[in-house]
Amino acid sequence: MRRSDTSLKRLEIFQLVANRGSVQAASNELNLSISTVSYHLHALEEELGVPLLDHKRRPMVLTPVGTNYLKHIDEALSLIRRAHVEIVSGNVGDARHLRLGMIEDFESEIAPELAVHLANAMPRCDFEHHTRLSHEFLELLRARKLDLCVANGQTENLGDFQEFPILRDPFVLALPTDNDASAKSYISGESPLPFLRYSRHQIIGNLIDAQLRRLKISLPHRFEIDSNQTMMAMIASGAGWAITTPLCYSQARRFHGQVTLHPFPAKNFARYISVFATPECSTSVTDLVNSTLRTLVERHALIPAFEKMPWLKDQFRLQN
Repeated sequence: MRRSDTSLKRLEIFQLVANRGSVQAASNELNLSISTVSYHLHALEEELGVPLLDHKRRPMVLTPVGTNYLKHIDEALSLIRRAHVEIVSGNVGDARHLRLGMIEDFESEIAPELAVHLANAMPRCDFEHHTRLSHEFLELLRARKLDLCVANGQTENLGDFQEFPILRDPFVLALPTDNDASAKSYISGESPLPFLRYSRHQIIGNLIDAQLRRLKISLPHRFEIDSNQTMMAMIASGAGWAITTPLCYSQARRFHGQVTLHPFPAKNFARYISVFATPECSTSVTDLVNSTLRTLVERHALIPAFEKMPWLKDQFRLQN
């Protein structure tokens, strides 16, 4: 093959179009015109002398040659990005940029303290901090719009992400403190208080609904709530009850006097929180976020919970 002047930009554009299946989607993400993206694709195919994409099909698909080429390009670009990051920020104190995503569950105390710690440890670093739902974070990681995120773990189809388990967060009942009905009466539907559900747009809501279906428990569907603080406020006022987790409860400290947690009165289940990182993210930065977060979770969530509810010790725990 003749010597090629193929640019890194063209390879990255090809990779993105192949992964998105659309020139339009890639142009939107790259903030380039469709004609510019198409030009680079055709130029790359002309340099190689083979078609990489079937341009007639929608969504666009790779040719067999394109499929094989993408596999090598994925590996090569990952190595290039990792090399760049390690040179620029191999020493955590020299890190220049970090795009971090954090689920709402840590926003009350843990996330602010983590941000302060990272700012002190990486004084030359520019930070971007985002709060989203877990499934949105994973999409942002795939698009390389985040370097790290903290989200619900044990996720399928991780691709090339790195996952570092942090916390096992068991499901429990959250009931008004002044209500003396048994926990079993709530999941059996005998309580006059309505069941407050987490939104079906959230992973936590889907996990709870799936477990109730497995247990053949059917509860009236009247309230569906996105905000954990709103849910705890309603429970505290005696307006309902919920299936939640100790971590969610820990982030609503002002309602602790009016909300009491009880073990889930059936087969126990849990969600898992992890740190996710792109393969290009600096190992030193990932290790710093991971270790700091574990310390903060223990200080702000585990220890206070065990002091009030020692029965949680075997269920609510850091993951190895």
